[in-house]
This record gives sequence, structure tokens and C-alpha cells, in this order.
Amino acid sequence: MKTVICGGGGFIGGHLIADLRRQGHKDIRSIDIKSLAEWYQVFPDVENVRLNLQESKACEQAVSGAEVVYNLAADMGGMGFIENNKALCMLSVLINTHLLMAAREAGVKRFFYASSACVYAADKQTDPNVTALKESDAYPAQPEDGYGWEKLFSERMCRHFREDFGVQTRVARFHNVYGPQGTYDGGREKAPAAICRKVITAKLAGKNQIEIWGSGEQTRSFMYIDDCLKGTQAILNSEILEPINLGSSELVSINQLVDIVEEIAGIKLHRSYNLKAPKGVNGRNSDNTLIKKYLGWEPSTRLRDGMERTYQWIYEQMTLAPATAAR
Repeated sequence: MKTVICGGGGFIGGHLIADLRRQGHKDIRSIDIKSLAEWYQVFPDVENVRLNLQESKACEQAVSGAEVVYNLAADMGGMGFIENNKALCMLSVLINTHLLMAAREAGVKRFFYASSACVYAADKQTDPNVTALKESDAYPAQPEDGYGWEKLFSERMCRHFREDFGVQTRVARFHNVYGPQGTYDGGREKAPAAICRKVITAKLAGKNQIEIWGSGEQTRSFMYIDDCLKGTQAILNSEILEPINLGSSELVSINQLVDIVEEIAGIKLHRSYNLKAPKGVNGRNSDNTLIKKYLGWEPSTRLRDGMERTYQWIYEQMTLAPATAAR
């Protein structure tokens, strides 16, 4: 069975390929737009191909002979990137559109689309003490501008390709995936990795200060990569037809996340708050009622445990490459 991972050079894609290989999958094709040197993980026994999946011909080449396609490819990053690159985020709609068209022609058996919690209506995320978001809260539509609209539109594309053309699409709404071997600097990193980097930088420099974007009172849930991989594959192989949440229900404020990283690092920092920086919605959490109903499972890695593994990996990268630590 040929399995194609679109976005295989990325954080989640690289981990997914590693997991599939551990399970014994042999025929894997990994697709990414980045040069091979920029891929997060590279495996010599995998067919590694560099393609621009915004182009229809590239998508046809990508899915040729495939039975299973995971679409994890998108031009995205943390809140700083999303808020300042709305057009680039919207252009990712070309990837899913062309991949669906190519998958239909190639007779792909299963097609997984990685959506996002950014599809949820903004007026349901105004309070840090947020009520956990259930799948129906995506409508009436008021998603994150740019990135969220692209994800919501692409979800509908998956639905209609299934209903009209018989392409067996499965959609998961990822909630803030984090873990080792991910982006931690450069502008595309998300909050867990960014806070680890800032704490490590302060510790190495002996400057007990940290800047936090927003008030620090905004709340989120964060899902460890291992839980993401398990849930993704379970949803792909399920008969769940509607988009479904894939995220931890362990709600935490950004200030509490900093507390956790400080405890791991054994340091206490003076905090300053940049209220002009991108901060996203005030509160967002995952309601896991449906995934528990359908699969009898939900993400279970404690945030403290996942952050410790993430911190240790980032610390190793920064101490092995001193120039990075100065960023």
C-alpha cells in the first residue's frame, strides 16, 4: 500500500513518517516544497520528492499510485506568521483543491486533511475562561482571518468531493500541536516552542527576563505530537465523516505555560508583556466529546510531560548551536 505524506518535510509530517516506518510501512512517498536540507526529518528508505503542491501537475505526480494520502501541507506558522501573512495562508487552498482533484483521478482509497481549530467562530473565543469548542461551533462561520477561512473552505471541499465523487475524505481539526523536532525560532514557531526558546535564552545569557505576547491571560490547549499521530491515523481509518476535534482538553493560560517552562528550567524570570504583539483569540479549548464517542480515546499526554521533552530537545539544539541561542 503506497502512502503519500504531503508536507512530509514538516514537523508533523516527519513524525508521522517515522511512526509509519515503526509500524512496518514500506512504500512511503514524502512530498515537500522545501529543499531536502530544510526537512525536519529525512529517511533514506522513503521516496523523498520536492514538489510545489500549489500546482496541479505536481499534485498528480504526488498521488500517482497512492492508496492513502495525508495532506499536512500548508504555508503556516504560529500566530505571528498567521496574522501577518493572510494571503500566503489563503493560497494553501490551492494545495488541497489540486490534491483532491488528483486523488479523485488516481482512485485514492483514503484522503486525510489536517484542518485547524482556527476554523472556530471568533465570538465563541472572547473569554479566557472559554467553554470548550465543539465541532458545531464552526458555524455560523467567523474563523481566523486568512488561515482559518482557508481551512474551513478546504473542509467543505473534502466534504463535497466525498459526497459528489466518492473520495473517502477524513478531516481532523488540530489544536496546537507541539513537541521535539519542531520550529522554535525564525517567526513560524508556536507558543510552546517560543516560550522554551525564550526561557533557555534567558538562562544561557544570565538575563532573568522574558517578553510575553499579549497579557498572558489568554488560554489554549496544546497537544503533544505522539497524541496527534495516534489520533490522525485513527481518524483516517475510521468511518467518521464530519470534521472532528483532535486536541487536548487541558486548558492553560500563557502565564501558566511560562510557569511550567520556568519550573523545568529551574529559573524564575521577570515578565514584560507586549500588548501590541499578535496574541490571537482570548480563549480556545477542545471539546473531545465526539472523539471519545467514536474512538473511545482522546489525547492524554500531560502538558508538563510533553513540555519537558520539548524543552530538553530545544535546549540541546541551542547549546549545540550557540548562534541560534542569540536569536
